[in-house]
Amino acid sequence: MSQSFLSRLPLSRYEIDRDHLAREDPHLLDRLWRDTATRVLPIFDGSALLSAEGSLALLRPDAIERGDTSVYLGRSTSTTGPEPVGTAIVTMELHDAGHFAEASWGNLRSIATRLSARDVGLFTEALSILNWHSSHLFSPRTGEPTVVEKAGWVRRDVTSNIDVFPRTDPAIIVGVTDNDDRLLLGSNALWESNRYSLLAGFVEPGESLESAVEREIFEESGVPVVDPVYLGSQPWPFPASLMLGFMASVAPGFSGPGTPDGTEILDLRWFSRDELAASLNDIRLPGHSSIARAIIEHWYGEPIDQQS
Repeated sequence: MSQSFLSRLPLSRYEIDRDHLAREDPHLLDRLWRDTATRVLPIFDGSALLSAEGSLALLRPDAIERGDTSVYLGRSTSTTGPEPVGTAIVTMELHDAGHFAEASWGNLRSIATRLSARDVGLFTEALSILNWHSSHLFSPRTGEPTVVEKAGWVRRDVTSNIDVFPRTDPAIIVGVTDNDDRLLLGSNALWESNRYSLLAGFVEPGESLESAVEREIFEESGVPVVDPVYLGSQPWPFPASLMLGFMASVAPGFSGPGTPDGTEILDLRWFSRDELAASLNDIRLPGHSSIARAIIEHWYGEPIDQQS
């Protein structure tokens, strides 16, 4: 991944040492909740508590009641944050935010590009791991309740004594270009009709990333592609994806507009750079926090002045 492309991926930024060895201490969370130097990131309904300045509001542990599920995120490595380097940070999911009635909350998709590297890294990590917890309250093997261990990074099936670890779903997302260097964009059935983005899909079991690129693009558009080139990756905790960005070329000998699958993709359009610029009042591109926007701008050659 080139540094220039990496700089386009807001959710891939971080200033946190995940400090994985500390998770082995079974009393770590108890100690951190007693330490007034610890900072807590509250999450409610997928949003993070914000300060008056718009940064994440990290609270002292004695300023918030400890909930059922908390996770040790690690130690800050930021030299510009309000807390000292090495500050331990815990996240916790709130089920009721009534005592924060006057507070401001931020959605990661909306505020990612405005957050510091430390804050966006913490928010992305917190949302990812808490989403996993909410979907693994019961063992996938026995159906029995699981208990939280290793500072929030493992859930144990007590009945079978099996550890259940966090999982991330890999998905490819692809900038497809033809012989004229036009970019293929599609409109998804779940979006408003004028929103267009890159084609993407989940990697299937037993499949390489490159095979997933070729299969997904053909399934959704009928366009055969070759020569997938990896650009970079970005976590996408909505709820648990890792987006792996590629560029690929239309296979030699293929011509035509392609055929949307009619289920996921309802429309396909090829854009030259001039055509895309001329269409910005008529179509909506993916948001600035997404890797899709980063790949489109990578192909375009410069930032595109359009809000999501």
